[in-house]
Amino acid sequence: MKKISALLVLLFATFSFAIAQNAKPAASPRITAESPNKNIKVVYGQPSKLGRVVFGPEGSSALEKFGKPWRTGANEATEVTFKNDVMFGGKHVKAGTYTLVTMPGEKEWSVVLNSTLGQWGAYEYEKNKANNVAEVKAKVIKNPAAVEKLTITPANASLTIAWDNMTVSVPLMDHGK
Repeated sequence: MKKISALLVLLFATFSFAIAQNAKPAASPRITAESPNKNIKVVYGQPSKLGRVVFGPEGSSALEKFGKPWRTGANEATEVTFKNDVMFGGKHVKAGTYTLVTMPGEKEWSVVLNSTLGQWGAYEYEKNKANNVAEVKAKVIKNPAAVEKLTITPANASLTIAWDNMTVSVPLMDHGK
């Protein structure tokens, strides 16, 4: 009887531990953000700064190196969907879904829309570069206080990316139908 009771207690504890592990929120939860007019939707993994250096030069301990392709989020590459054609930083982009890749820099970022979907990170950026639909430059605005969680905000007139001490914004113009 003691063995059965001990076995039941062990099974219950294991089961409870497994449920508790699954109940924890993801380290980088998947976020969906939409513009007020619902023309733009962004789906991305939202990492946190957690005291780390986020952006920096090659050879530093920074998570993202200046000039290197970044998935602009965590886990799967970030995807941006436009319901209507738009002008993205002055470049015409047809309605559709695109992978968002950035190359952060100290003073300016390259912001890229690529037609290859389903990417994991930006590991195959060079291979998929021929599928870039638009690449624009965006000036860095230094944040007065660090932004703890990566935040991508699609507005009716811009797409803004903010994390740590940097914010960049790409102007948008909706060619609504």
